[in-house]
Amino acid sequence: MAEGGVLPSLKDGSDADFEITCTPCGEDSVREEAIKYCQECQEYLCAMCTKYHGRLKATRAHRLLDKDNDRQSSFVAKTRCRYHPDRDIEMYCEAHDMVYCTLCIATEHRPCDGVNKIEDKLESSVNQTEIHRVLDETKNALETIKTVVVKQQKNIVSLEEERNATQDKLEDVKTSLVEHILKLKKETSDSVDKIYAKTKEELEFEINVSTNMIKNLEKMLELMQLVHNLDAGQQFIQMKLVKMNLTDANKLHSNSESNGTKSVCFTENTDLITSVMTAVAFGDVREGSENRKPSKPKKYKMKSKKEVNVKLGTSLRIWPLVRSPRLVKIFREDWGTDKNTCFISDVCQHQDGTILLTDSDNRNVKRLKSNYKLKDNCDLDASPKNICFISKNEVAVKMNNNTIQFIDVSNTMSKTRCIDIVSGGQFGLAFCMGELWTSGRVGVNVYSTTGNLVKSIDNNQNVQPIFKSGTQHMAASGDSVLVTDSSDGAVCLNNDGTIRRELRSSGLKYTRGVCVSDDGIVLLCGFSSNNIVMFSSEGKYLGELVAQDVGLKSPISLCYDVNKHSVIVTCSFSNAISVVELGE
Repeated sequence: MAEGGVLPSLKDGSDADFEITCTPCGEDSVREEAIKYCQECQEYLCAMCTKYHGRLKATRAHRLLDKDNDRQSSFVAKTRCRYHPDRDIEMYCEAHDMVYCTLCIATEHRPCDGVNKIEDKLESSVNQTEIHRVLDETKNALETIKTVVVKQQKNIVSLEEERNATQDKLEDVKTSLVEHILKLKKETSDSVDKIYAKTKEELEFEINVSTNMIKNLEKMLELMQLVHNLDAGQQFIQMKLVKMNLTDANKLHSNSESNGTKSVCFTENTDLITSVMTAVAFGDVREGSENRKPSKPKKYKMKSKKEVNVKLGTSLRIWPLVRSPRLVKIFREDWGTDKNTCFISDVCQHQDGTILLTDSDNRNVKRLKSNYKLKDNCDLDASPKNICFISKNEVAVKMNNNTIQFIDVSNTMSKTRCIDIVSGGQFGLAFCMGELWTSGRVGVNVYSTTGNLVKSIDNNQNVQPIFKSGTQHMAASGDSVLVTDSSDGAVCLNNDGTIRRELRSSGLKYTRGVCVSDDGIVLLCGFSSNNIVMFSSEGKYLGELVAQDVGLKSPISLCYDVNKHSVIVTCSFSNAISVVELGE
C-alpha cells in the first residue's frame, strides 16, 4: 500500500463532512479534505497532493501551513510576472510606474529612468488610505465587470433569439418565393395548355374541311371521267361544279400555306430571371448595435498627389526610338491615337485593380493597368458619359445617343449588346441590386439590364422634388445609391427610391463626382469650387480632402482605388488623371 494509504475520494456533489477541500483535486471535480495550505501557490492541499507538492522541484521549497493557520501567517508569497510566469516580480520602473521581473527590465526597460529593486522602494510604500481606496476601486471594477458579463450573457440569449427569428423569416421568404414561382409556373402552364387546345381544335377543324374537300374532289374526278356520256346540258353543269370545287380547293391550299405551321411559343421573362440570378442574398445581413456610443468619424488628409497622362498616342515610350515613319504609323494604328484633348467623363475599377476610363471627346473607353499605365482601348460609335461594372467581365457604358452600350472586358475589350434609355447625354450611371440607375434631367431612371424601365425617382412621398437641381454622377454603396446634383451635395437613396440621408456643404459648388472608400467615407467633388470634401457614412461633414488651391481644375468624376488607398480624379478637358493618396 502506498504511503499514507489510499484516501477515499467523493466525486461530483458529495456531501462529505469537511469544510475545506483540496484545490487541485477540485479542478478534477473530486472533493478531498484539505490538510495543508500553500501560500505561494495559494492552494489548499489534501494528503496525497501535499506529498507530491513536496517532491516536485518547482514547489519543494514552498512553505506549507496547517489549513487552520492559513490566514494567521505573515508570510507573503512572491508575485509572478504576467509576461514571464516562471519569474518573480522584483523591479520597479518609475518611467512606466509599473513593476516587472528582471527579464522585462533587461529586454524592454533598459533605457528607462528610475529603475530600482522593489526593496529599495519600501520607504515609499503605499499608505493605508491608498490601500483602502484601491480596494474600493477594485471592488467597484469587479462589480462593473460582473455587470458586463451578465449583459453579454443576456446579449448572447437575445442574439440567438434574433438568429432563430431571422432563420424562420428566411424560411418564410423562401416559401413565399417558391409558392409565387410555382404560381407563375402554373399560370404560364395553363396558358400553354389553353393555347395548345385552341390551336389543336383549329387544326382539327381544318383537317375535317380538307378531308371533305378530298372526298368532293375524288367524286368530281369520277364524274369527269364519265362526262362524255352525258348530254350537253349536264356536261355544262358538271364543269361548273368542278371548277367551283377547284376554286375552293385552291383557296383552302393558299390559306393553309399563308398560315404556315402553327406552334406554341414561349419567351422567358428575362427581367424576372435576371433579377433572381443576379441577386446575391435574400436581404441585407449586418451586425447591429443598440445604444452604441458612436465612434469618432475617421478623417483623411491628402498624403500626396500625382498626375498620369492617359492620352492615346503619347504614352508609347518606343516611339522616340522608332525612326521609320512607316513603323510609327503601324504603332499608331495598333494602339490608336486620340485626335482631341481628353475629356475623361467617368472612371471605375475592376476587382483585379485595372482602371476603366470613358473619354467622351475621343469616343473611346481606355483601360489602365493597376499601375495606371495604358493597356488598351475600345472605340465607340458615340460619346460615352459614364461607366460601371455589372459583372466580373462586363461593363455598362452610358452613351449620349440615348443608349447603354455593354462591353465584354474579359480579354480584349469588345462591344456586345445595347439597350435604349432616355437622357443618355446626362451624367450618372450606377449598378445596384441587379438594376441600372441612370440620371435624368431632374431625377433618376432605373432600368433592368434588358432595357425595361423599372421606375423613375424624382419626388418624395410628399410629392416634393428630391433633388435641388439636375442630377449628376452616381455611386452604389451596398443597397443604396448616392446621387449628386449640380448644387451643394448629394442625396443617398434607398433601393426603393426613398431618401436615406442628404449630404450637403456650403463649400461645394456644382457637385459632380462621388465615390465611397472601403470604410464608408463619402467623397464629393465640386466642379466650380475645384475641391473634394468628405462625409462620414452617417452623413456628417468631415471637411475638405483637397482644397481649391491644390490645383484641381473643374473635377468631374471620382473613383476610390481600394488597392492603393487613393482617389482617382478626372478633370474637364485634361489629358491626365490625378491620383490623390490618402493619409490619416
